[in-house]
Amino acid sequence: MPNVRPLRDRVLLRRLEEAEQKVGGIIIPDSAKEKPQKAEVMGVGSGRILQDGSRVPLTLKPGDKVLVGKWSGTDVKIGGEEYLILKEDEVLGILQ
Repeated sequence: MPNVRPLRDRVLLRRLEEAEQKVGGIIIPDSAKEKPQKAEVMGVGSGRILQDGSRVPLTLKPGDKVLVGKWSGTDVKIGGEEYLILKEDEVLGILQ
């Protein structure tokens, strides 16, 4: 678990690796692979602040498995591990 706590309505995600892709027996190199769209929530912020100053807690919680867009959020490297920080609104859905 990284030692980072997202602020406000942001979440910290770790992309879940997908199985190695092969096309017609050819292994696709890492540089040509698409970013995985499945991720695990590692941390959540304190919530979204409304105009009246009240705070709305986030729906997501650590441990949730989610779907995200291929190019959404900001990639960060923490302690040699790669993570993704984005707003909760950018998460496409929670996997059941």
